[in-house]
Amino acid sequence: MADHVNKKKDPSGIAESPIADVFEGRHPSDSEKRWAETTLAKTLERSPEKPIGAATGINLDESGHAQFTTISGVPIRRLYTQADLPEDWNYEKYLGYPGQAPYTRGIHSSGYRGRLWTMRQFSGFASPEETNERYKYLMASGGGGLSVAFDLPTLMGYDSDHPASEGEVGKCGVAIDSLEDMEILFNGIDLEKTTVSMTINSPASVLWAMYLVVAEKQGADWKKVSGTLQNDILKEYIAQKEYIYPPAPSMRLVIDTFEFGAKFTPKFNSISISGYHIREAGSTALQELAFTIYDGVEYVEWARRRGLDVDDFGPRLSYFFNSHSDFFEEIAKFRAARKIWYRLMKDRFGAKQERTWLMRFHTQTAGVSLTAQQPLNNIARVALQGLAAVLGGTQSLHTDSYDEAQHRRQSL
Repeated sequence: MADHVNKKKDPSGIAESPIADVFEGRHPSDSEKRWAETTLAKTLERSPEKPIGAATGINLDESGHAQFTTISGVPIRRLYTQADLPEDWNYEKYLGYPGQAPYTRGIHSSGYRGRLWTMRQFSGFASPEETNERYKYLMASGGGGLSVAFDLPTLMGYDSDHPASEGEVGKCGVAIDSLEDMEILFNGIDLEKTTVSMTINSPASVLWAMYLVVAEKQGADWKKVSGTLQNDILKEYIAQKEYIYPPAPSMRLVIDTFEFGAKFTPKFNSISISGYHIREAGSTALQELAFTIYDGVEYVEWARRRGLDVDDFGPRLSYFFNSHSDFFEEIAKFRAARKIWYRLMKDRFGAKQERTWLMRFHTQTAGVSLTAQQPLNNIARVALQGLAAVLGGTQSLHTDSYDEAQHRRQSL
């Protein structure tokens, strides 16, 4: 091995050779070694790599060389080759095929060619009447489903006339206080044929009950009603903080919806286990994945203690992830998530049905990455994040608006 790699010191006796990382923990080919020892070493001697921004401990390594990482702090190599794969790497063992366990490359073998996503816009405007008008406009304009935004009092279980609701009624979502409000919200909309996503957590079981009563009054068959209930109370304690009750009774309500849904609404997703809010609150990509998947494990454990069969409720568990700006890291995150969930459901929980093994997830681009200033730049950011989600194999996608950051600032 050339002197460049033998931890060659600079005149101060501090820094290692800047090409040492090509050899450490890898198995480079002879041609890659020659490239590093000749071409790369000469280039770095002539023009050393420079840290992005001010030189700090974040973008300098322990030897004082420039260090490049993802937003999550994961080191980024200057070059990736076969040497970065396991020595026993083969396609079938580590990657596999789309639609085939462990679903690293996606849960559908034909990707998006045979199963296009539902087009829906997240919306809720002050009163049920105004929101109903908006929903009919969206459906007439090509929307294939609806996504309900509730106002803060509704999210917290308060009626609109409660003193604590003052100033928040109908703001950033629709106010729903009663079954009559829910009937007005979906007046003239066929709930048997329209998928509806509802972003509601602490009072999810109550709002879902209202929704199903409206569907029943329309004459809908509950077994054909489809959509998604967010219903993820654990992420409220971790990140969003819109919880009402202590953890144990809150979890009991969630498992109640699992049990009810498995018996009466087999096409409705009873939960959307959400990492999005955890990432928006400041987690890394790895932390987002770890917290979210373990939340999923905890829900399954509680359901099993209730006596539920994992193959009865498991197929209706869904996930919700963030897609940030580190393109390849996000794609890898989505692939890893599917692989981990498959192994958990099959090996830890003994699921027998293939449908239970599948991690189906919705993705939203990273609102925290957007700026209120020069918002047109956000269009490019959202495009990149959306592409990462698509190439990562998401089943559903929410792209933030170019003035998303402005709206968020106004709602704080």
